[in-house]
Amino acid sequence: MTLTILMSKPAIAQTSMPDFKNSTPEQRAQFQTEMMKSKLKLDAAQESKVQAINLTYARKMQAVIKSDDGRFSKMKQARSLQEGKDQELKSVFTPAQFKQYKDFEDEMKAKLMEKIKEKQ
Repeated sequence: MTLTILMSKPAIAQTSMPDFKNSTPEQRAQFQTEMMKSKLKLDAAQESKVQAINLTYARKMQAVIKSDDGRFSKMKQARSLQEGKDQELKSVFTPAQFKQYKDFEDEMKAKLMEKIKEKQ
């Protein structure tokens, strides 16, 4: 459950991309980049850097998702990856963009938690 939240972090509105869990790292990275481009109004240079960062971390996350580690271990690894990704994105975004990114991330986590509670 928590891993799902962490995996979806900047990414997002699962309703916009069918079968998000079964998508490839490349598809997830592209989707995340498009969302960021739209929400944060990235310029071309930022978009290129963000695409590379998203792809790197989507690939790293794929290894976590596919591992046989326990849920707690996966959650810990995912959190660590997200922290690293956030630091890299912070160096690409303006301070205002980074605040928007974090606000959107928090909003998506809250929505996902609501959906999880509704299913219980």
